[in-house]
Amino acid sequence: MKILLVEDDDRIAKPLAEDLRHQCHAVDIAFDGIEGWNYIQSTNYDIVLLDLMLPKLDGITLCKRVRSASCNALILMLTAKDTTTDKIIGLDAGADDYLVKPFEIEELAARIRALSRRTRETKPSILSYGKLQLDPSICEVTYEGKIISLTHKEYMILELFLRKPHQILTRSAILEKLWEFDKMIEVEERTVKTHVNNLRHKLKAAGMSKKWLETVYGTGGYRLID
Repeated sequence: MKILLVEDDDRIAKPLAEDLRHQCHAVDIAFDGIEGWNYIQSTNYDIVLLDLMLPKLDGITLCKRVRSASCNALILMLTAKDTTTDKIIGLDAGADDYLVKPFEIEELAARIRALSRRTRETKPSILSYGKLQLDPSICEVTYEGKIISLTHKEYMILELFLRKPHQILTRSAILEKLWEFDKMIEVEERTVKTHVNNLRHKLKAAGMSKKWLETVYGTGGYRLID
């Protein structure tokens, strides 16, 4: 699923985003309410994880702004405030669920799964390219109905291309997006190239003979072929 995490404490935001990415979610981070609003205006998210106490624009105000803009993203509020009044204020502002800090990642994952079921009831979440399909809700890729086994990074790269079908994605941009939290590992752009090549081989082996990804020379990047 495509998730936006709006959390001003990077000691919480970065490890949390890393955990969510390991669960095959695509995650962006905003560190204040204004940045979160800018992300929401430019990207279609399935779920927004929204801290209540934010600089520049607080979580309640941002939640109301999102709802007034008729944004379909589901909102899960994350906050240390656990009184009934606080929960009512958050839900009345338009939040779909409310989780009190501190929490276990397993509980957050369960809440996200519950919200994802609600998402599937309201709009299709499957990303398609011809007979190739990627279902973010269960992290499954199929071609002509047959499951393709991909590594975590291969899956994330494929999802990135399917979500940005007309955009040139450079190797440096992919590196920054998908390896952002691997601080202990030195990753080079050629690593991205290796993963892309492996992904191409696996899709071809699955029967996808049509060329689906082009190398855009002079940019160091790739683009999904229309």
